[in-house]
Amino acid sequence: MPPLPPRFDVSRAQIAAVVAEFYDLIRRHPGLGPVFAAHVTDWPAHEEKIVRFWANAILFEREYDGNPQQVHVQAGDVRAGQFDIWLALFDGVLQRQLPPDTATAWSALVHRIGRGLRMGVADRDIGPGGIPKLV
Repeated sequence: MPPLPPRFDVSRAQIAAVVAEFYDLIRRHPGLGPVFAAHVTDWPAHEEKIVRFWANAILFEREYDGNPQQVHVQAGDVRAGQFDIWLALFDGVLQRQLPPDTATAWSALVHRIGRGLRMGVADRDIGPGGIPKLV
């Protein structure tokens, strides 16, 4: 079977540039930086893994093997409300790094993925009877 065409026009180098700028912002963010720092011990390896994730999601390269939903839920300190900040930072990077049509297409994909991750984290934080867990 021939390979699938990319979802939209972006190169692996552009993906890597977006990931690098995004994680630079994350490391410096007062709210998200400490959350990521608690889980990421090797930033270059993490960024390369995320490049593989996006290359898989966009370019269908099939080099990523992981379960982002499980990772975010099991982290324990990732909260649903943090995704709005995460998405806003990512959108800003996309707008700075990419042509408008590419930024818009990638943004739609990242928001769809972000909604799924947010729901998984939110579900983890709901106790019996729909009562939110506060700790």
